[in-house]
Amino acid sequence: MIGEHSLDGPSALDLLPEAAVLVDDSGVVRHCNDRAATLLGLSEADIGRPFAEVCLLHDASGLRWLPTEQRPRVGDRVPERVLYAEVRGGWRPVSVAGRWSDGGLVLTFRSAGRRDRLDAVRGDVVATVSHEIRSPLTSVKGFTRTMLAKWERFSDEQKRAMLETIDADADRVTRLLGELLDVSRIDAGRVQLHRRPVDVAAVAGEVVDKARHRDVGRDRQLDVVIEDGLPQVHADRDKLEQVLTNLVENALTHAPAGAVRVDVGGNAESVHLVVSDEGPGIDADQQAMVFQKFGRGRESRSGGTGLGLYITRGLVEAHGGTVWVDAGERAGARFHVTLPATDRE
Repeated sequence: MIGEHSLDGPSALDLLPEAAVLVDDSGVVRHCNDRAATLLGLSEADIGRPFAEVCLLHDASGLRWLPTEQRPRVGDRVPERVLYAEVRGGWRPVSVAGRWSDGGLVLTFRSAGRRDRLDAVRGDVVATVSHEIRSPLTSVKGFTRTMLAKWERFSDEQKRAMLETIDADADRVTRLLGELLDVSRIDAGRVQLHRRPVDVAAVAGEVVDKARHRDVGRDRQLDVVIEDGLPQVHADRDKLEQVLTNLVENALTHAPAGAVRVDVGGNAESVHLVVSDEGPGIDADQQAMVFQKFGRGRESRSGGTGLGLYITRGLVEAHGGTVWVDAGERAGARFHVTLPATDRE
């Protein structure tokens, strides 16, 4: 069995009720028990290979998790947390904990049940909302206090600039609260759609035009390419505009250079939208995760809640459509949306 600071032998891991993996100080797998094969898909062939190659673990935001990046002391513990392991092409939630011994790091895994996943999501919600609300409210409080204390010292132009900042930060909080309400409706299956025939090409043009006037879209090349003779879709116009706005702003934010293009095409049965950019793109193993809550598939410091694409998927699926992402022809990423069409009246 596992001693206070050491292992009596690899066979001790086979007696554990959870999946267990022994990783040495250099990050190489030295042993894994039978339960690790069942839960994580590991086998004897993986012994002697780097743990980072045989076990892909990500947190809820899509960031890679490597337990051996630091070299702690013998006896130190790896706190238990819920992560996502790639198993046979899919992602499985697992609860991970560990402890360092003189033989390396012993990691134990168990399938994360519904309660564990809910606790992890709740923790992410609290952390994300706290951060996203605290930043604009700190700004609002700071500018308001400054103006109240030193009103007469500022020119009209300075006062206007501070009020514009307060207004923009208040909009940020309002958008966040709107996103949280959208998520709750999607999770509960209560998305309400007010359907009517919608000209998707017109909506795409309006979304791009608005993006050109926002800070993130200024001085950027934004193009719209529309096929002739497209059918209308039977959709909620406001929700469709929200979908396109999320995709365009996502492209502008995560691809800070290069053009962003919106293509609108289709046939008698469906309308197909493609929003493409020239940014860093999204790795193939990350493409499904960007549509999860708090998912981020690109290395970016742009912030945000990580809810926009989750909401986008929920709204598209509520319309009976599909959404996915793949690599661009040259660089960047292409987000596709397909919606069922309705005949023109």
